[in-house]
Amino acid sequence: MCSADSNAELQPTTSDPALLLELKTRRPPSLVDRAGCETWSVDFSPDGAWFAWSMGHGIVWVVAWPLDSEENQNGETDRGDKSFSCGQPVWGLTFGPRPPKSAAAARPAKTSSKRNLLLATGLQNGVIKIWNVFTGNPVFDLHGHEGVVRNLVFPPNGTLTLISSSRDKTLRVWDLTDKGKKVQVLHGHKDWISCCSVSSDCSMIASVGRFDRMVCLWSLRSYTFIRNLVGGTHYTFCLLSSCDFSPDGSVLATAAAAVSSSSWWIDLWDPYTAEKLATVVDYFEDFVLNQISAIQFSPNGLHLSIVTDDRALRIWELGEKGMVMQTKRDRGSNGLCCNYHPQGGVVATGTRDGHVRFWRAPRTIPSLRHLCRSILRYSVSTHQIEALPLPKRILEYLTYRNLPERLNAWSSSDEEEWDRNLI
Repeated sequence: MCSADSNAELQPTTSDPALLLELKTRRPPSLVDRAGCETWSVDFSPDGAWFAWSMGHGIVWVVAWPLDSEENQNGETDRGDKSFSCGQPVWGLTFGPRPPKSAAAARPAKTSSKRNLLLATGLQNGVIKIWNVFTGNPVFDLHGHEGVVRNLVFPPNGTLTLISSSRDKTLRVWDLTDKGKKVQVLHGHKDWISCCSVSSDCSMIASVGRFDRMVCLWSLRSYTFIRNLVGGTHYTFCLLSSCDFSPDGSVLATAAAAVSSSSWWIDLWDPYTAEKLATVVDYFEDFVLNQISAIQFSPNGLHLSIVTDDRALRIWELGEKGMVMQTKRDRGSNGLCCNYHPQGGVVATGTRDGHVRFWRAPRTIPSLRHLCRSILRYSVSTHQIEALPLPKRILEYLTYRNLPERLNAWSSSDEEEWDRNLI
């Protein structure tokens, strides 16, 4: 481990009103804009006290959050910046273990356990390296994948279980209490797996295939295939890029872009019934410069963050037309990933040039009915809700069937600009 101070610099900026801070990687001129510089993954620790990002060329940087706090500058020695040399390009990373989301939200920052806080990094050669965040030392390696480890997830139940997805077409469920010697391998995808996510009750894993256009659900209890969500591909040729469960586990969002048409879309699914609840669609002129790279629900479940090539970040409120927040148009934004702070209010995004940007996210006070739905749906499935003698409107709200079936992602000003481009 070595200090990361010489590798990156913190740059406050006012180029966009929503942009709080930017971390830029210092590189020799010969490495700028070269393959290997990408920030493929970013993550906040479960308590929000740490932030990690893959800064390219096999290096992961871990910093105390907030970045400009006095404690970060003058506090404990183990709160200093740390860098981890992985020896291979890092495509996925995650902190763990993760407590139940309700507990994580209630827990104050700066309470990470020195015993337990780990960082898992997924490498290009298929190896997963497990690190102790506070000592900076590697704990052990996990071997088995035969391709790039694209995504890593700790389930939100506090256990030392790690789920990985890879370009070798498999997912693996690792038991870290036994140093990964006990592993379950999930087969079913026909091509690269782009992303995976775990439901809040830890009963299901969702995964999306980049080229096979499959949205698969798996049982995390029996390690078996449940179903493939069909009807999610609006076009024969499309690329599936990302997926995420809502914090209450009752909605699964999947992101895709069409190859044969100028559009991207996000489908919202009921994972219990396989019903497609809603679709958010956007149209654009240049497919190559405007793919959708990543999506993630906000901690309170009201919003969905979206990273595309033409804007660094958009934030959509479920059920609404247009965006509640979006950055300026920037064809060079090159966004790859995003991650919310556990307490909300901030979204971090990673870019192809190896930089990280921190954006101010909307802080909306959830309504009482939304809070009631979230608490209820956290432990009650759609089938159990449907069995209750409830009025139709309440039933539709609790099962998210009150969402419009199809929504446009652009606002009225975007629509006018789109119309002008067509003339």
